[in-house]
Amino acid sequence: MALPADYETTLADYEYFHPLLAHDGPWTLDEVMALPEDSTQRVELVDGSLLMSPIGNVRHQRLLFRIATALQAACPPGLEALPGLNLEISSSRMLIPDFTVNVAGEEGLLLPASELVLAGEVLSPSNRVNDLVLKRKLYADAGIPFYLVVDPEGDEVTATMFELDAGEYVESARSADGVLKLERPFPVTIELSP
Repeated sequence: MALPADYETTLADYEYFHPLLAHDGPWTLDEVMALPEDSTQRVELVDGSLLMSPIGNVRHQRLLFRIATALQAACPPGLEALPGLNLEISSSRMLIPDFTVNVAGEEGLLLPASELVLAGEVLSPSNRVNDLVLKRKLYADAGIPFYLVVDPEGDEVTATMFELDAGEYVESARSADGVLKLERPFPVTIELSP
């Protein structure tokens, strides 16, 4: 197909702008919080670098909802379970756990890590290593008492609860037959499979 004689193509016709591409140097928490909302990506900050991962698939989101709902139903007064909060670990670190148990009533765009009782992650192929290694370390360094890791891979969904002990997470409970029973931080039974 021939183009019309007056058709001109310039580099400007192919330019693409995104705030992530126009940034120089380390990112700050204020800069990350000023990014436009994007419902397809999670953008987290670790020491000036961005961690980006896609929002989980339907199975991931369904599992996350089931866990957060069970935790919310069992929360004692003064606590609440929520999905996907911006968690301020420090002035250079902001993570987004899949779900949390935190002190109820906090308002705002950033929840201070000091308000968290539990951080939880549902593993997926794009975040597995970050959740098992990096986030585990950052949550422990922030003093978050409990870390719940849920693994949907394999024949059966499994979950492991870790409790902070002398600055390190140690396993305190593990699911069996698709059910996680916890006594701490409060009694709750979570059905991991529908």
